[in-house]
Amino acid sequence: MSEDSRRRRARAAIPVLLVALLALLAPGCRVVESGSPQDAPPSAAPTRHKHARPSGRRPGVVNIETEQTLNGTRAAGTGIVLTASGLVLTNNHVIQGATAIRGTDVDDRRGYPAQVVGYDRAGDIAVIRLSGATRLKTAAFASAGGVAVGDTVTAVGNAGGKGGTPTVVTGKITALEQSVTARDDSTGTSERLTGLIETNAPIRPGDSGGPLLDTSGKVIGINTAASAGFPVKDTQKREDHRGYAIPSDRALEIARQIQRGEASSTVHIGRTAMLGVKVRPNGRSPGALVAELVPGSPAEAAGVPVGGVIVAFGDAAVDTPSTLTNLMLAHHPGDAVRIEWTTSQGDRRAGTVHLTEGPPQ
Repeated sequence: MSEDSRRRRARAAIPVLLVALLALLAPGCRVVESGSPQDAPPSAAPTRHKHARPSGRRPGVVNIETEQTLNGTRAAGTGIVLTASGLVLTNNHVIQGATAIRGTDVDDRRGYPAQVVGYDRAGDIAVIRLSGATRLKTAAFASAGGVAVGDTVTAVGNAGGKGGTPTVVTGKITALEQSVTARDDSTGTSERLTGLIETNAPIRPGDSGGPLLDTSGKVIGINTAASAGFPVKDTQKREDHRGYAIPSDRALEIARQIQRGEASSTVHIGRTAMLGVKVRPNGRSPGALVAELVPGSPAEAAGVPVGGVIVAFGDAAVDTPSTLTNLMLAHHPGDAVRIEWTTSQGDRRAGTVHLTEGPPQ
């Protein structure tokens, strides 16, 4: 998982003690937001205490490295091989903001440049393609519908973003159908994740997008977040580690939609369009306040100023930065779109922008 703050974006969830992790390499698992009540009580699902042995690592794991030139950072995470021709499943936050992606098949140590096929921001799932890959060993999946509290599980991933042989850690399923909030201190945004598998396996930054395996070595979940030692309900401090994984059934459903090329309100297919602004909320007023312009961007060419407020994009009103992002995701590079903004003096302006290609959102 990754980012060097309480939430690391290269894509696994991070304990608060890992705050000082490498400044330039942001390993990727998010950290669950601290200081708030426990989001969901333990599941009432049946409990069984198996003495089955952990599975160990199985084929079909990829180390992922990304460059984020707009932010001047790098990140690292993990992926799961879906097809022998190079389709790889990972978390969306592993590739979010990436201007270059590279995947290394840990079974033969071969590296490949990668492109984004599509992603679901709400579901935190993405599919990338390793260019030129052939005859990769694929991962085996199983339904998460049969798992129960107490089952033995194994988490595999690029812990610490170090690359090389994946780390393998074991634990038990401690709860099902969990909901957590992961916060990114670098952007101030939070993401709500629901329906997750909770485990006490020590998932670390960099493990995001990696497999959670059952005792037969089949993928039942995709590691996405973790926490340790955070205050929970009734301000009691919980010392045990908690890792969270997206159930395999849900992840595969989204991945198949992406493979079919079916865009939706949450799923974006193909290249991502860029307007070239960094925005923030406009106080109590509607709109997206322009905090920064990317040099040479479509927004700069159209005359949108820093301090201006974008209030319309295409035929739709823009009330928040999130609305602007969602409207952008319905477009692709090369599209011409009319936008409207107000200046700091209150004048209303309009212009047509020709969107260019930017990093995945």
